[in-house]
Formats: sequence, structure tokens, C-alpha cells
Amino acid sequence: MFTSAAEALRDFLKQESAGGIVLIAAAALALVAANSIAAGAYFNGLQVPVVLSVGGFAIDKPLLLWINDGLMAVFFFLVGLEVKREVVEGQLSNWNKASLPLFAAIGGMAAPALVFLALNAGSPENVAGWAIPAATDIAFALGILSLLGPRVPVALKALLLAIAVIDDIGAITIIALFYSGTIDTGMLAGGVLALAGLVVLNRFRVGSSIPYVILTLVLWVFVLKSGVHATLAGVAAAMTIPMVGRDGSEPLERMEHALHPWVAFLVIPIFGFANAGVSLTGLEPADLLAPLPLGIALGLLIGKQIGIFGFAYAAVKLKLASLPENVGWRQVHAVSLLAAIGFTMSLFIGNLAFADPSQVDAVKLGVLSGSLVAALAGYFLLRVSLPKASPA
Repeated sequence: MFTSAAEALRDFLKQESAGGIVLIAAAALALVAANSIAAGAYFNGLQVPVVLSVGGFAIDKPLLLWINDGLMAVFFFLVGLEVKREVVEGQLSNWNKASLPLFAAIGGMAAPALVFLALNAGSPENVAGWAIPAATDIAFALGILSLLGPRVPVALKALLLAIAVIDDIGAITIIALFYSGTIDTGMLAGGVLALAGLVVLNRFRVGSSIPYVILTLVLWVFVLKSGVHATLAGVAAAMTIPMVGRDGSEPLERMEHALHPWVAFLVIPIFGFANAGVSLTGLEPADLLAPLPLGIALGLLIGKQIGIFGFAYAAVKLKLASLPENVGWRQVHAVSLLAAIGFTMSLFIGNLAFADPSQVDAVKLGVLSGSLVAALAGYFLLRVSLPKASPA
């Protein structure tokens, strides 16, 4: 028997909320390191070359790219597992559950991109960053939500989770279509063969995790070398993991539960620490008002509110969707602010969009400032809109 969807949701929220708090600490530590006497060690350490070679085959990348291309592939594999579970038996398994978050997420991706492009219309060198404010960091958002404890209705947490999952699907699609490099067809063909092997395992409903892990590693190497972004290998592999094996085991649930703590408490905090560090030396207020960081910050802050709240409100009024029980419009507005915490996915897309260090630093400023304001505003709006906790 499957673990009930409600139980799976509670387990997910518990780990993601705690992981979000660890992520906040990792980001704060990165900022401290980048603006202290440890700055040289911090920035130079991320550029240390790490080489993995077998015979004549070698992968030679700085530590930062091993984190962003390697560790983050594990994160995207987990995202793929969560997406598949939500579509099969969770919050996206039928139209009644999926309609409101679907409309909200579509608006929450389109409006931030439009805000960014409007503010960067005169800066064509920045246009590649249009997708940065479209992303949502579910761990960070749930971490903020968890600070309000049991006052938060489960339906509201589920709404935020569903919006973020659909947002992840959109982000994965954007990365595949717009942020992949020159394609090496030979390596890509090797990746297709590895993926075909995973599909065969799925068709035979193999319950053991070991063959899936081996073929996923092979797939990752081929995709990395092909020019398609390597993290997409994680998503593609996750889609082949069966819900139920021939032996009655539940491979997808088993892998998801095994990976959750590693991703929440190790992979994402390491990514946050490696990517959130930006030197504030010589920073002036005008720097925050430059088109690139301003477009990201306002894309997150303004675009997410307009997109998520506006599309959700229109969908309900047009009777295309309905509000969850015990959830009001002020809480949906608060969710639109929490979904404006881009952080992990926004920084990730920013690293794909720009190679110029000055632009990468500008991305960090925009993401950090926009996400910080969104987190504080969303927290305080929820605090005043939720019923007070019952006295002990």
C-alpha cells in the first residue's frame, strides 16, 4: 500500500521547513565569509580545480561547478521524484486540486519575467536573465512558513507546495530550452541510450535502487559532456522510477525518503553557501537600482504578487478554480510573497544566464534583496491574517 498522500505531504513539509532554516543560515554564513578576512579563502576555494579521470576520460571543473552541476543534479533528481508523486497521487493528481495552483504558477512565472524585461529593455546585455525572477525556492518559503507553527492551515501549505512544484516544472523546461550550450550529438546519443536503459528497468518494474543509480550516473556523465545542462539528467532519470516494483516495493517513495534529508540538510545548504556570497565592499544604493538587480528584485516582489494573486483571483472569479477550505485571499496574497523568495533556483538560473562576474554579483544582489523583503513581508502578512494560536 502507498503511504497516504496526506502523510507524504506532512513528511515533505517537515523536512523542507527545517531544511529552509538551515539554508537561511548557510546563506548568511556565505555573506559573512565574503565580507570578512576569510573572503580570499572563500572565493579562491570555490575555484579550486577538481579532476575526475578514468583512463583517457576526464571531467575537469572548479569546485563551484562540481557543486552546481553535480550536487544540484541530486537536487533535481529529488525534484523529479516529487513532481512525479504529486502528479500521480498528490496535489496535482486531479483538476480540482491542481487548477488553482496551476493558474497561480503560470502567472507567477510570466509576470516576473515581464517585469524584468520591462526594466531591462534598454540593457540588451541583461536580457538573458529574464527567467531569474520566475523561480520559487520551496525550502526557503516553507522554512519561513514553519516559523508560524500550527497556525498555518495544511491546505495553505499544500497550495504553496503545489505552486512551487509547478514552478519547478516550468524552471526545468526553461533550463532545457534556453540555457543549454552547444550540443555534442555523440554524447547526447550516449545519454539517450542510458535513459532508454532506465525506461527498460521501469517497464520491468525493477524494485532495486542499485541499477537505477548506476544508469543515472552514466546518464549524468553523458549529459554533462553533451552540452545539455547536467542537472536535467536528474529530472529525466527520476521520471523512470516506478511507483511500485514487481516485488511489491515502492522504489520512488523509498528513494524520495532516503534523499530528502541529504538534499535538505546538505546539498541545498552547500549550494547556498557556495553561491550566496557576494562582496558588499564599495556597494552604493545606486548599485541596487541598476537595471539587472532591480529587475530581479522587483520581478520577484511585484511580479510574483501580480502573477500569483492576480491569476488565482481571476481563476476563482471565472469559476475555473476554487479556494481551498479555510484559506482566504489575504493568505493567498501572503503565499504570493513567500513564492517570491527565489534564492536557490534564481541563483542557479543566474549562473546559467551570465558568465561575467560583475553580472553574477548583480544577480546575487537582486535575488538576495528581493527574497529578503519578500520573506519578511510574507511572514508579517501571514502573522496578522492567520488566527491566533490557542493558549496552552
